[in-house]
Amino acid sequence: MKKILYILLWLSISSFAYSQQCESKLSNAAIEITKQHVQYNPAYIVIPYPMGDVPSNTGVCTDVVIRAYRIIGIDLQKEVHEDMRANFNAYPSKWGLRKPDTNIDHRRVPNLMTFFSRNGNSLPITQNPKDYKPGHIVSWDLGGGVTHIGIVINKKSVDEQRYLIVHNIGSGQVVEDCLFAYRIIGHYTYCR
Repeated sequence: MKKILYILLWLSISSFAYSQQCESKLSNAAIEITKQHVQYNPAYIVIPYPMGDVPSNTGVCTDVVIRAYRIIGIDLQKEVHEDMRANFNAYPSKWGLRKPDTNIDHRRVPNLMTFFSRNGNSLPITQNPKDYKPGHIVSWDLGGGVTHIGIVINKKSVDEQRYLIVHNIGSGQVVEDCLFAYRIIGHYTYCR
């Protein structure tokens, strides 16, 4: 019995260490992509599948998340598509689609929120900045049915009270102190 408990404890510790390492890599990847100048462009664009991307000098908030994950070897275009293909009715139906679309599905915040909640860890939404760690994904409601998404990174605000966010809300892939600037509607981790 002790041996089984030790194995379970070791597996738990190993899983936690892997998750921490993945989240740290995602934070670093998010910081890295801010070096690329990007103009905000929400246009529907036909892209290759898998590993497709819009032109590197354009993008939206979801492209920040997609590109950071690609740096650490995770293709959200493929993963979201596969999950949507197998579980289409679990995803929002607000776009009137009858089947998944590899060009756009992973570039929609509600779809990423659904994917992360189904395949990652949904974390509590709080007003405590200590609950938001580097490598976490946060989504917001900007009002009027507009959603937004970004990545918490390992850089702190001037007052050292909270970690900063890499996102694209119209000014390109930037680092900003905006964790509580909008109403948080999602808080996730995802590593595989």
